[in-house]
Amino acid sequence: MEKKYLIERFDSKPESSLLTLVENRTAYTYEMCELNLFETHRPAENVQLTFDHFVLTSMLSGKKVMKLPKKSQFDYLPGESVILPPGETMNIDFPIAKQHNPTQCIALTISNEAISKTLDLLNEYHPKADSWGIWEIDPCLFHLTNNNDLADTINRIVKITKNENGKIKDMMVELTLKEMLLRLMQTQARELFETSYQSLATNNSLGAAIQFIKAHLREKLDFNKLADIACMSRASFFKKFKESMGLTPAQYILKERIKLAQNELRQSTKTITEICFACGFENLSHFVTCFKQEVGVTPKLFQNSEAA
Repeated sequence: MEKKYLIERFDSKPESSLLTLVENRTAYTYEMCELNLFETHRPAENVQLTFDHFVLTSMLSGKKVMKLPKKSQFDYLPGESVILPPGETMNIDFPIAKQHNPTQCIALTISNEAISKTLDLLNEYHPKADSWGIWEIDPCLFHLTNNNDLADTINRIVKITKNENGKIKDMMVELTLKEMLLRLMQTQARELFETSYQSLATNNSLGAAIQFIKAHLREKLDFNKLADIACMSRASFFKKFKESMGLTPAQYILKERIKLAQNELRQSTKTITEICFACGFENLSHFVTCFKQEVGVTPKLFQNSEAA
């Protein structure tokens, strides 16, 4: 399971200051966006919510059951975000909201101008490689697990909202908002290639490179070979891969090997050392250090917890 990165909670409001116990809204308005904090202090069902602008929502605490048009319902939990186009209605259940432990969610509505300016800037000055498509937000990839980069930019907008004052506050939010949109698209790219790299590999050279990586994770990978598969120089491949995915090829390979090791630790009776070398690592100490940084526990503790 991919590690989830959390968004910082707001202090809960006293009940006497709430206008409603279900989806009580506090709005912080900026020139290019509006940050809305929603708090629900009691269980509720079939609560409807619609925004006029593109919106990125992030769960801070509790749980929602989300029902969106033409999509299967799903649990929405802390460490996750959902994007919605303008005018799409959410139908929401709040199964575990409590008076002293409210369900909190933020909704960041973003102006069309902010999105268009960011996309135009990226496509003009930092275009993707020829077969890799253009910079755009994909509405089909709407339910996301927060990675570190995406969560960091959302958290910075939250912190600016809480801590900054004066005219500089709006500028700080606008600059961070542009980075957040970039991180959102990189997050979507990683999710897209995680699920569809095989179908994309035929006519997308990034998909072809990722397919090769996944097929040869247990072996020593040659970056020059990957660049050849992507039909570009090694330097261009590293640059464009990092821009599109938010990770260097080496960082991506490391994460993929850690995921492979997690599966081996769940399903195999091999020793930690055997799994280390079977997953493409050349040094046990390096494997243990990287695994703990990525997963939060050592390989041995992970193996023991999965066996329990």
